[in-house]
Amino acid sequence: MSFKIERGLFKYDFIDHHAILCVPVDADVKEIRKRYLKIARHLHPDSCAAASNAEKQLASDLLSKLVNPAYEKLSQEKNRAEYMIVLSQMGKRLVQESASLELNTDVAKQLTATPNVENAYKIAIAKIAETQYNSLQQAVQIIGLISELNLVYLMRSAGKSIAAPPPAAQAKPNTGTPQVANKAAAAPSPPPAIPKEDSAVVLQYIRRSQELIAKNQLASAEVELRDALKLQPNNSHCHSLIGMVYLRQNRTTMAKVHFDRALQLDPNDETALAGKRKIEQISGQKPGSAKSTTTSTTTAKQPDKSEGGGLFGGLFGGKKK
Repeated sequence: MSFKIERGLFKYDFIDHHAILCVPVDADVKEIRKRYLKIARHLHPDSCAAASNAEKQLASDLLSKLVNPAYEKLSQEKNRAEYMIVLSQMGKRLVQESASLELNTDVAKQLTATPNVENAYKIAIAKIAETQYNSLQQAVQIIGLISELNLVYLMRSAGKSIAAPPPAAQAKPNTGTPQVANKAAAAPSPPPAIPKEDSAVVLQYIRRSQELIAKNQLASAEVELRDALKLQPNNSHCHSLIGMVYLRQNRTTMAKVHFDRALQLDPNDETALAGKRKIEQISGQKPGSAKSTTTSTTTAKQPDKSEGGGLFGGLFGGKKK
């Protein structure tokens, strides 16, 4: 069986080995090998979980005709070096042809305008890699989707954003009121809106971090939340959750920093409020206001259930007592 892919870099008579393995175009050899072994275990006839003989044959063909050649090209230093030179040159060439570029997938179109293209690209690649070969019949289409992402990333890395909005027209100076004109010119531009795909990815990070916290895998939960904050540094929920992670690791200074930031963004963040009360109990500090004193006293009478319910029980949708 032959596989014909006509999307992304494949449209330019180029075999996109990174798309076949679903690794970023700047992935190192170690990352490439790790990814290859995972795919090979999934597709190899001895370990393939396909139900029918036809699916097993398809898995074998994908492995022998796409995956193995891709790994051979990217794992050997000389071959990979030559391949990367061609890839870089193609990125520069495609920049010149961006006006006629046609993208078929929404995620690739969104990547053309995402502010933090590096982060958004790698997050999208990692997400797709989780299920790339789960549906063998759709594997070729998914490879084409990944190749579109690679194409957009290469073009933007070459220094040009596709379909970038035209630069704002410069305001003409107002000679009658120069001070007002200067103030207007000096006013900072509003921050860019968070792309929808970034918001969806952040929700995935939060969900995974909550699952890891429930399993007491705090270091892994911290990594998930840090990645989420790279995309949305002003997400109060992320700050309060990572504050809880630090608190459970007895890193109270870092916990307080993130609780304070969460409350700056959302004064009613219950997770951050509960975390700050817990820090006050640990440090023995007495809150300054009468309202805080009442809250602290009430909290002190409650049993400390930080390992199960209580302080952390509300992290997973339980009702706050």
